[in-house]
Amino acid sequence: MQSSQHHIIQSVSHWLARGDSVWLCTILKTWGSSPRPIGAMMACTLDGEMAGSISGGCIEEDFLEQLRDGSLKARYDENGHPFVVHYGVSAEEQARLKLPCGGQLHVLLEYLTPDKNQAVFGQLLAALDAHQKVSRQVMLSNGEISLLDEASDDAVLIDDQVMKHSLSPRYKLLLLGAGDVARVVAELALTLDYEVTLCDPRPGYLDNWPVSGVQLTADLPDDVVRDQFSDPYSGIIALAHDPRVDDMALMEALKTPAFYIGAMGSDRTSANRRDRLPELGLSESEINRLYAPIGIKIGSKTPAEIAISIMAEVTSVRHAIQPAK
Repeated sequence: MQSSQHHIIQSVSHWLARGDSVWLCTILKTWGSSPRPIGAMMACTLDGEMAGSISGGCIEEDFLEQLRDGSLKARYDENGHPFVVHYGVSAEEQARLKLPCGGQLHVLLEYLTPDKNQAVFGQLLAALDAHQKVSRQVMLSNGEISLLDEASDDAVLIDDQVMKHSLSPRYKLLLLGAGDVARVVAELALTLDYEVTLCDPRPGYLDNWPVSGVQLTADLPDDVVRDQFSDPYSGIIALAHDPRVDDMALMEALKTPAFYIGAMGSDRTSANRRDRLPELGLSESEINRLYAPIGIKIGSKTPAEIAISIMAEVTSVRHAIQPAK
């Protein structure tokens, strides 16, 4: 499952480069219950290829029907610039679209063509691939799109016919140590739309790794952290139970702005690790960033249960909610 802004921009860029025109839908405002937040996107080619979502499926069905019967293109052709569609403004429409009680969405529709938009979406994709947070600026009067090397805490800002839409790159996780817990964590993380890398420099440990879609590396953990996971969109999870692997990575990770750094182990193991880390040149404030023992306490025993507790904690920290311990 890939529904992130990064993936949608990637899809749009690919379709435009292929020569296809694309409809791009962006949620501008919501009222009441809404299945998707402001700034969420859905993109669709004229042949019905889709990426992302703006509802639980009800609005997507209505959109595709208007795409098939030509009413979307007819509405765009009236003035040739983006337009806003209001969903759920009446009780009848809420019932027809199966929107939650009182739910309303204002959705901006843009018609993108390869000649006008391929270059800027290539630039947006390159910035996100480099894990930079950027914004796309849309002139609502004519549909012109440009890239801004800045982003706001607000997903969407509209001021005098100019929309600024903040875009975030995909988050990525570095797992240290191949094993049963790492296997389930990787499966859950991929489902949650993380880029996942597994690092284990120990001979033979990466042989026969069963989860596809995970980048594998036997490079030294501290080098991997330094070169690939030293930004705010990175999480580092130590699962090796081997200080030669875990501590090497943590030594580097705790000096980075990574959004999450955790290490698996019992209370005793975690206490011993905290005693060792100052010897690696880490300050008390840096060590205090470490989540250890890792995971939310749910009485987990099996690898699957431990992985659930870990990813619940990662999700909580990512959304700036202090997890219950």
